[in-house]
Amino acid sequence: MGQKKKILDKIHFPSDLRKLPKNKLIALANELRSETIDAVSETGGHLGASLGVIELTVAIHYVFNTPKDRLVWDVGHQTYPHKILTGRRDKIRTLRQKNGLYGFTKRSESEYDPFGAAHASTGMSSGLGMAIARDLKKKKNNVICVVGDGAMSGGMAYEAMNNAGAEKSRLIVILNDNDMSIAPPVGALSNYLSRIISSGTYQSFKHIGGKLAKSFPKRIGTAAKKAEEFARGIVTGGTLFEELGFFYIGPVDGHNLNHLVPVLENAKKYKDGPILIHCVTKKGKGYEPAEKSDDKYHGVNKFNVATGEQQKSDSKAPSYTKVYANSLINEAKKDKNIVAITAAMPSGTGLDIFGAKFPSRCFDVGIAEQHAVTFAAGLATEGLKPFATIYSTFLQRAYDQVVHDVAIQKLPVRFAMDRAGQVGADGATHAGSFDITYLGCLPGFILMAPSDEAELVHMVATAVQIDDCPSALRYPRGDGIGIALPEEGIPLDIGKGRIVKEGSKIAILSYGARLHECIKASEILNARGLSTTVADARFCKPLDTKLIKQLALDHESIITVEDGAIGGFASHVTKFLSENSLLESGLKFRTLFFPDKFLAHGKPDDQYEEANLLAKDIAHTALQTLGTTKKQIDEILA
Repeated sequence: MGQKKKILDKIHFPSDLRKLPKNKLIALANELRSETIDAVSETGGHLGASLGVIELTVAIHYVFNTPKDRLVWDVGHQTYPHKILTGRRDKIRTLRQKNGLYGFTKRSESEYDPFGAAHASTGMSSGLGMAIARDLKKKKNNVICVVGDGAMSGGMAYEAMNNAGAEKSRLIVILNDNDMSIAPPVGALSNYLSRIISSGTYQSFKHIGGKLAKSFPKRIGTAAKKAEEFARGIVTGGTLFEELGFFYIGPVDGHNLNHLVPVLENAKKYKDGPILIHCVTKKGKGYEPAEKSDDKYHGVNKFNVATGEQQKSDSKAPSYTKVYANSLINEAKKDKNIVAITAAMPSGTGLDIFGAKFPSRCFDVGIAEQHAVTFAAGLATEGLKPFATIYSTFLQRAYDQVVHDVAIQKLPVRFAMDRAGQVGADGATHAGSFDITYLGCLPGFILMAPSDEAELVHMVATAVQIDDCPSALRYPRGDGIGIALPEEGIPLDIGKGRIVKEGSKIAILSYGARLHECIKASEILNARGLSTTVADARFCKPLDTKLIKQLALDHESIITVEDGAIGGFASHVTKFLSENSLLESGLKFRTLFFPDKFLAHGKPDDQYEEANLLAKDIAHTALQTLGTTKKQIDEILA
C-alpha cells in the first residue's frame, strides 16, 4: 500500500487537500477509492453510494472552504470518503461498530458534519435553514447540499426547493443522479455546455440579454426570454428546476474532476439565488462487483476485496423479512384483493419477492412514506387489502397520514413494520423504538408483535382477516430463532395471548421478540426454586385482560418485557391493573423497556444489554421484586 497512499497520507483535513495542485486530484481520488473499499471490506456498510461520490467529495472539499462553508449530505450513507478526508481516516475501520464512527453524518462526531441525517430528503430543508441564518447574521460562507436523485422522490425535497426558490437565498444544491433517472448519458457536448452555462461570461450575457429584452416591445422580449429558457431546457433537462427558481447547470460527469472542479468554482461565484448542479454518477464506481450489482452492494457485510464475496451469516434460520414476504405471497395466492406497498425499499422489506410473483399488485412509491400511507388508505376505500410494508423508523415520517387518513377513517390498512426494536450498526436513526407508543395511542388500532418467525406467519394471516379497522404488526431485523414454520398461517383470536410456561410465583409477560430471553430468564429463576410463568401477550391492542388478570391473581409479581420505548405495552398493562385495583392487593409489578435515550450503534446484543433486556436483566428484575438483596442477586446470577 505504501507508495500508492503517498498523497492520501498527507491529507489529514480538507485544508491539506486544498494545497494540492489540480493535476494531483485524480490520483488522490483513486487512492481514496481504494481506501474506502479496503475499509468497508473490514467493517461492512454502505459501499456503493460512497464509491459513487469519490470524485465529487474530492472536488467539493477542494473548491469550498469546509467546515466554514457548510456541507450537508442528504441521507448521509455516502459519506465514508468524506469522513476519511475530514480527520477521521484513523478511525474509519471502526465504522458502524460500538464506540466507533457512525455510518451516517453526525454533528457530535465532527465539525465537518453540520447536520446529522440518515433519512432521505432532508438536505435542502436543513441547508436552506443554514443559508437563511447566514444571511440574517450577515455572513458570507457557502452552503452546499448533496442530494441523491432517490431523495427527489420525497415530497419534502420539493417543499424545500419551492421555499428556496421564493427566498432567493444563495444555496448550492448538487443533485447526485446515480441512476440516470433524469438525464440521458453524459457526453462531451453536455459537459462543455455545463462549464459555459456556469461561467461568469454566460451569466453576464444572460443578465445583459435580460436587460435588452426589457427594452424591446413586451411581446418580443417575452418571446426571446422563453426561447432561451426552452433551448436550455431541451439541452440540459433543467426546466423543472428553473421553474422552481433554481439556476440549473448540468448534466455534469460526476467522475470527471477536470469537469467538476471548474463547474463548482463557477457555482461558488454565483450570487443571484439558489443554484442546482446536476451530476451524473455511477453507484459502486471503480469496484467491479459493486458496479455490476449495485443493489447487493448498497449495504454490504464484510467482504473479500479480491473476489467481492460477502461474509455470510452462520444462521440456518430464515430472516423475518423473508418469512413475512413468503407468508404474504401465500395469502395473496388465496386472496386477490391483497396488495403491497413499499417506499423505495423493495429488497429491504422483502417485497421484491412479492413483486416477482404479483407485479401488478406490488407498488414501490419511492422515498415517499407520507404518500405511501395515504395511497394505501385510498386502496382500502375500494375494498382492497393493502399491506403498507415500511420500516418502523420510516413510518415515523408519515405519522400525520397514519392518524388523519387511516385511523380517523377506520380504514383497514395493514402496517407491516420491519426493523422493530434495535437494529445494530445503523444505530439510533434506524431503530424501531417508538411504534408501539405512537400507534398504541391511536383509537381503533389493532397491534400485534410475533415472538418468533412461526408466529409471524400466523399474524400475517390474521392481518388479512382484519377488515374493519387499521392494524399493525412489528418484527425485528435479522434471522429468526430457527423453529419450524407452519405450512400456512392460521388467523389468531384477536386480543388473545398464550401461556408458554406454567409457574406459580413470578410471571413474565412478554410482547414481541424478547420472548425467548424471557424463557431463558425463567430457566435461571426456576433453577433457584422460583417457579416462573412465561406468557406471550401477542397483542398490545386489544389487551388480553383475562390473561393479565389471571397472572396478577395467581402470582406474587409480574414483569412486562418489550423492545420499545416508554409509553408502549407496559403503559397499557399498567392502566388495566390500576383501573381494576389489581395493584392494591400487594402485587409486585415491574416494567422493562428501552431506556429514555437514543442507543448508540453497535451489535444488537450490546444494545439490548445496555437496555437491560437480556435474560440476566429480566431475572435480576424478578429477583428485585421479591426483595432479594443486590449481593444475593449478584451471587445467583454469577
